[in-house]
Amino acid sequence: MRVAFVGKGGSGKTTLSALFAGSLARSGAPVLALDGDINQHLAHALGLPEEASFGAPPLSARTGEIKDFLRGSNPRIASREAMLKTTPPGRGSRLLRLLGEDEIHARHVREVAGVPLMVTGAFDEEDLGVACYHSKLGAVELYLNHLVDGPGEYVVVDMTAGADAFASGLFTRFDMTFLVVEPTRKSVSVLRQYREYAAEFGVAVGVVGNKVNGEDDLLFLKEHVGDDLLAHCPQSAHVRAREQGRTHEGPEPALLRALGELRRAVDARPKDWETFQRQAVEFHLRNAAAWGDRATGSDLAAQVDPGFRHGPAALRALTG
Repeated sequence: MRVAFVGKGGSGKTTLSALFAGSLARSGAPVLALDGDINQHLAHALGLPEEASFGAPPLSARTGEIKDFLRGSNPRIASREAMLKTTPPGRGSRLLRLLGEDEIHARHVREVAGVPLMVTGAFDEEDLGVACYHSKLGAVELYLNHLVDGPGEYVVVDMTAGADAFASGLFTRFDMTFLVVEPTRKSVSVLRQYREYAAEFGVAVGVVGNKVNGEDDLLFLKEHVGDDLLAHCPQSAHVRAREQGRTHEGPEPALLRALGELRRAVDARPKDWETFQRQAVEFHLRNAAAWGDRATGSDLAAQVDPGFRHGPAALRALTG
């Protein structure tokens, strides 16, 4: 299952992404954390010392090589230059198992505090003023488009802040999106935007109340969020200690209960490969018509393989 954490900047989505991924890893579940936020703080939230480097190249540094690997022998994709971030897999493409023995996982995954992690990469100096962060996130979209995750496997993605998470088709690549909301009017206003965008495409959104300090905060969230409020997290001494580089005895029981509620919500979601593939094709055709055909000089609609059906059966067919 693919899980995204989104929310207003400063809401605590990176912290909750790290806590959720860590709780899954400690339970023994196969999990991959993926930092898709422009600030690139997930490794440190997981426990990497501030002075330490992650030790693996970011996905965005090797987008061309990733395209070459994923397109495989697909005859519909002539070259890496003709492959958009939205290009869906087809017959001949390489599909990925979670944490499989392939060059993408081998090159880009490193373990932080027991959690396998990949990072998108931060803005380089040459990007400033001339590129948007979605040019970096293209590698993440390619990865998720070609991934076949099985039952009991999890990908946890810390996404960009605010409504910017909906600026590309990447927001449809998840089985569950957790919107982290603080008990404030500004944070609730972001929730309204997300609900509107998500409803248009049938994206499952659950709300996590964060930094809840007492009954008044909880009543505020219940009033403004309603039935979408899946769980709430209290102000946490454990989280504060980690943010300050201090050790702490462990997450509070209320925080552990909240993480458990989130996992139950994810596990209750059905896997819908048909919708996943349909939306991949839809957003590819949108991008092709808007700019891709013109940029590549090709009819990119021809990259869609009408005979391809994504999911475990497709992976089995490729691996024999």
